[in-house]
Amino acid sequence: MTTSLVSVIIPTFNRGDLICRAVDSALQQTYPNLQVIVVDDGSTDRTLHRLRRYGSQIQVISQANAGPSAARNRGIQAAKGELIAFLDSDDLWLPAKIERQVALLQKAGAHVPGCVCNAVLKYTDRPQITSFQNSLLQPPVAEGLWLNTAQVLLRRFLLFNQTAMVRREVLERIGGFDESLRYLEDYDLALRVSLLGPLAYTSELLVIYNAGTAGSLAEEARQKDICIRENMVRIRQRLSDKVSANNAYAGLDADARRSLRLAQRALWVSRLRQKQVPGAVLMSRILDRLGRYWSAAADRSPWFEGMKAVPLPQHPSQQQSSDITEQGAVAVVGVDHRV
Repeated sequence: MTTSLVSVIIPTFNRGDLICRAVDSALQQTYPNLQVIVVDDGSTDRTLHRLRRYGSQIQVISQANAGPSAARNRGIQAAKGELIAFLDSDDLWLPAKIERQVALLQKAGAHVPGCVCNAVLKYTDRPQITSFQNSLLQPPVAEGLWLNTAQVLLRRFLLFNQTAMVRREVLERIGGFDESLRYLEDYDLALRVSLLGPLAYTSELLVIYNAGTAGSLAEEARQKDICIRENMVRIRQRLSDKVSANNAYAGLDADARRSLRLAQRALWVSRLRQKQVPGAVLMSRILDRLGRYWSAAADRSPWFEGMKAVPLPQHPSQQQSSDITEQGAVAVVGVDHRV
């Protein structure tokens, strides 16, 4: 593992003014064995011209505009590494990001599908926080094995693409990104990966996420409330169907159905806001606010799903399988997890 090839995939579209910063942060990693793939998703600006300066240091793939999920999947197809990490073209990695995550997966063992790190979320209109804080994650240890990943992600979103490292065979097994999703494709992928078992994690800040970058999908998504909530319902419906159909996931069934009901309720409120009926907008705003209050209260209740974790072994030879079983994690060995 200490010499494993890591494939870095950077999708980009019309980011000629930003792409070089992202590429530089990948090339400046302290981990030496990297394959850096930039997938240009039909840019019409000077993106490709700017990338020429790197020569053979990176691999550039051009395709007609098909969206970020298709671009990442194209990168996965070209990847030669057994480990894959994703970086968006307006974000940055700190130099030790890949080295730390390779070490995490080495300690965790081959049964762990991937790992995540913490990130600084930099906003233009509010104070910066970390991705763990934003997702209400309070790790009991700084570095460990996150046992209830799926349960937590069913309730909350975690910045995933930029902070994750996933085994290539895992991405191939689950079919990569859903190219029909323009928004929340990273949330969908994180949920499907989490069904394969607990993730390793570190609380160390290794990513800089630049929120609100002009032209970013995150900024675009703010104006697409109904579309976002439709995608959320679709993602959670699919996951709920998968969980209910497989006895291996019986412990997740109630959580999956509950999260689906919450998503359906939020979508109904958004659609109510669009109706040309007197009082519909006011009623939807009231219901939306009540939903937010209920969610905030649930996050502070005794039943709040906190992060459950155990420390990783200090040496790769130590295995975690028995520890996972003792902590009550879902058994995943020998089950077909294609989702």
